[in-house]
Amino acid sequence: MREGSRLTGSLTARIVDRLDKIPAADWDACAGADNPFVAHAFLNALEISGSVGRGTGWLPQHIVLEDDAGQLLGAVPLYVKGHSQGEYVFDHGWAEAYERAGGRYYPKLQVAVPFSPVPGPRLLVKPSADDAVMRSALIGALTSTAEKSGLSSLHITFCTGEEAAELVEHGYLHRLGCQYHWTNAGYGSFEDFLGTLSSRKRKTIRKERASVAGIEIRALSGDDLTPDHWDAFFEFYMDTGSRKWGRPYLTRAFFEAIHQTMREKIVLVMAFRDGRPIAGALNLRGTDALYGRNWGCVEDVPNLHFECCYYQAIDYAIAHGLQRVEAGAQGEHKIQRGYLPVETHSAHWIADANFREAIADYLDRERRVMRNEMQELGTLSPFRRVEND
Repeated sequence: MREGSRLTGSLTARIVDRLDKIPAADWDACAGADNPFVAHAFLNALEISGSVGRGTGWLPQHIVLEDDAGQLLGAVPLYVKGHSQGEYVFDHGWAEAYERAGGRYYPKLQVAVPFSPVPGPRLLVKPSADDAVMRSALIGALTSTAEKSGLSSLHITFCTGEEAAELVEHGYLHRLGCQYHWTNAGYGSFEDFLGTLSSRKRKTIRKERASVAGIEIRALSGDDLTPDHWDAFFEFYMDTGSRKWGRPYLTRAFFEAIHQTMREKIVLVMAFRDGRPIAGALNLRGTDALYGRNWGCVEDVPNLHFECCYYQAIDYAIAHGLQRVEAGAQGEHKIQRGYLPVETHSAHWIADANFREAIADYLDRERRVMRNEMQELGTLSPFRRVEND
């Protein structure tokens, strides 16, 4: 798709290579307030901090949809990817198979929030616009971009289930994933939540929480956050990221940027021993959910990860009336702590017809396996059955 390509009616789609070229209010009018990860402040922080951009394998190529007056009616966070890192919907096997067959998988196109396995909207539409028309136009712009790019594929990861269904109607392939979320059933306290668990699970959680009783833990947000807190957390992040990935994705400047522009949406859980910070968990707050993102530590304390990442998040959600906690990707151990399996979705456009057929067959089988696995995982629920407890 070339700059300023005309779509149906009075709509024009164009590509923007830097989010700071778009007024934050215009982008956020499309993104909405519910999910902080698609907010202008978060995505722009990734760009201005150098966490994404040239040399990172994430090259911004955002699509915006405008009317004849230049008013922004829709948008999609789009990147040209030179690898498959930082996505959390794994396609390394696809890349290897395609390249063994003589194809070139990278670069590819990716609609995503970089480094953030957080489900949420990817087809961002201004509420005053006709949702169905705008989403269809955005999908058309994406498909046109993919076709004209000559690249192997386009991947829309962690989109909503409704978006996935609509993308399938436009010929995209559907991939099913699984995460673990905690749901607030109107609890008045953490003890109320514990009261819904089986007695064995209650005892385990109480024991885990008691084991870190000597550690001071604070949930910091807004003006309570200071540069010292971020310096400490970045040390945690770098230590953990270096061991897990080899090269952490986010720069120190990223944390400074979100501190400046969206600290009221940040909940940074920090653990201190004798006044010295030893661990931390970064969360972002949406309208009705708390989203867990990054964890790190410089001292290995048994159960401190569970306390900072899971139990403190539940405490915070209950205290602030949030409906759920989304604790990030993977981790069946979360089930025993009240985080139950939920479906996640992605959609995929594959250029090569033969490769597309092979991927479609794989995804059909994978969805069946995933649904069976989630059904089995559901049997591990820690919540008590009234008749048996």
